[in-house]
Amino acid sequence: MSDLEQFRTETRAWLDANCPEEMRQPVRDDDDTYWGGRNATFKNDAQKAWFESCRDKGYTVPAWPKEYGGAGLSAAEAKILRQEMARIGARPPLSSFGIWMLGPALLKFGTEGQKQRFLNEIARGEIRWCQGYSEPGSGSDLVSMQTFGEDKGDHWVVNGQKIWTSYADQADWIFCLVRTDKDNKYQGITFMLYDMTNQGVSTKPILLISGSSPFCETFFDDVKVPKSYGDDCPGYVGEINRGWDVAKYLLGHEREMISGMGGGEHTAAIGAAMQRRSAQDGDDLDPVLRAELAQFDVDALAFTAMGEKFMDEMKAGKGHPAQPNMMKYVGTELNKRRHELMMSAGGSRSLEWESDETGGGKPSRNWLRTKANSIEGGTSEVMLNVISKRILDLPGA
Repeated sequence: MSDLEQFRTETRAWLDANCPEEMRQPVRDDDDTYWGGRNATFKNDAQKAWFESCRDKGYTVPAWPKEYGGAGLSAAEAKILRQEMARIGARPPLSSFGIWMLGPALLKFGTEGQKQRFLNEIARGEIRWCQGYSEPGSGSDLVSMQTFGEDKGDHWVVNGQKIWTSYADQADWIFCLVRTDKDNKYQGITFMLYDMTNQGVSTKPILLISGSSPFCETFFDDVKVPKSYGDDCPGYVGEINRGWDVAKYLLGHEREMISGMGGGEHTAAIGAAMQRRSAQDGDDLDPVLRAELAQFDVDALAFTAMGEKFMDEMKAGKGHPAQPNMMKYVGTELNKRRHELMMSAGGSRSLEWESDETGGGKPSRNWLRTKANSIEGGTSEVMLNVISKRILDLPGA
């Protein structure tokens, strides 16, 4: 038996012993997702047991080095773990912008002090992060941002506003783009880290047409941001006035994260699931709709294969910088199609808004929520522009 075959066998045995049956069910509501942080609570004992088992094993961030809270798995081993978790439908033990976005940026640009402190806190679920990027009037054209940090020697005083800050009202810390040089558009931005309980930080939730929202407006009024949190642990990542380098790198990981909403093992079964539900209701799906569902299944499986290919290329150092743009565009457009098809298959019942039968109008609310997928993290139009220029080498207009 090869080393990888042995690892797969051991992984299956570990998952069988440590992943509770309740954690092998599809996520049904927000409480089914564990985000960690200072004020985090577990929905039930099964969620707590699953998280703690993975945390102790290093499986909240399996590919991170052991010294930063991970399991130190190779790319091949991490892929096997993903496959085996998908095989049993295991939920992620911990969801975190720290894992998906800030962590990779710290691994590349952070100091050893920052890695030791923040990466371990992220891996253990002790800190919950939010992202301070977009501003009113500065979305796709992010470098036009105006939030400003005035240099006061050992700290900055930050004033400004961010918008669409997901879960800002529940986050412990923020990784935030702040202009520190007004004369240089690109080389005048600093990537800062600071506590959301700092005096002068406030948030205001944004309600969407779905009736709920993770988004917030975030305001900074004379917020004091230290330049250092101790030995070899600056309050900024990378270099002062060179935060755009970090920001661009992080955006690639954000787009990969958002793209994951569109494909994968859980969405690839939509056709069969809709057919089973229809049969239970004593009805049969329209033949044209069945064909559309089958086409979606094929496209979702192709998307999954593309993601695996890109990940293997990235691990081998052969990935293209614009591949995350491709994943983001296809993944979010797929997710919108997915919910359109689910609404069509559900008929008039899908339009219901409040009854227990539909979980408080979950199908229609989720469908409305997907409309933001092709805007957040970079619009589909911007993604297509990047793909046409960077991958297809098409000339600009």
